[in-house]
Amino acid sequence: MKELDVLGVRVEMPTNSPIVLLRERDGRRYVPIWIAAPEATAIAYAQQAVEPPRPLTHDLMVSVIEALGRRLDQVRITALQDGIFYAELHFDGGTVLSARPSDAIALALRSATPILTTEDLLDEVGVTMAVEEEDEDEVERFREFLDEVSAEDFEESPDRGDEEGHR
Repeated sequence: MKELDVLGVRVEMPTNSPIVLLRERDGRRYVPIWIAAPEATAIAYAQQAVEPPRPLTHDLMVSVIEALGRRLDQVRITALQDGIFYAELHFDGGTVLSARPSDAIALALRSATPILTTEDLLDEVGVTMAVEEEDEDEVERFREFLDEVSAEDFEESPDRGDEEGHR
């Protein structure tokens, strides 16, 4: 299994579709996953350490997991089928639940849980970028974008479905 880091979320133009961008730790492959607006907001909030006055859904889920004496050990991005990514939540004690990648990522960020995928999936969907000065500038520009993004940037568009896909 290969560990992935969350670079962040952005809005793809001109469709205004949110994307979460993952990067292979200690590697050069990137995995873009198109997601829905609410999950994009949840991921952005977790990365920016925004603490709302009342728990949001993913915050509540982490609290429930902890209150039940359980621990989320791993999040795995497991497959891409018919343009849709799939993920699993792996808990202590061997319990495994299917999840949308965006929800799994939002939970992982809130609980400091590693996000993993297989070498095969990275070979299938990973976008390789050469580590050159230009690419480092692009990643830096993306990080600057993430520093400036707000929840309002992810308002739901009327034609957006609930499924996550890959384009």
